[in-house]
Amino acid sequence: MSAVKDFVEYVAKALADEPEKVAVSEIEGESTLTLELRVSEQDMGRMIGRDGRTINAIRALARVLGAKQGKRVTLEIV
Repeated sequence: MSAVKDFVEYVAKALADEPEKVAVSEIEGESTLTLELRVSEQDMGRMIGRDGRTINAIRALARVLGAKQGKRVTLEIV
């Protein structure tokens, strides 16, 4: 389990009303890491935030953590 996945899962669970429904899966390539974030329908708006500010902030921090590991990180909400 990567540090980036742990970080995204920690932040998502902290923001969610139903943290038990938060799931993060990772698809790892040679130089890329794709994370898929799944949350309950009620928490979807909370994760995205107003004008996407919350999810963009999480993505930016995930990219920084990935860059330290030499990976390009993509975060998607499914």
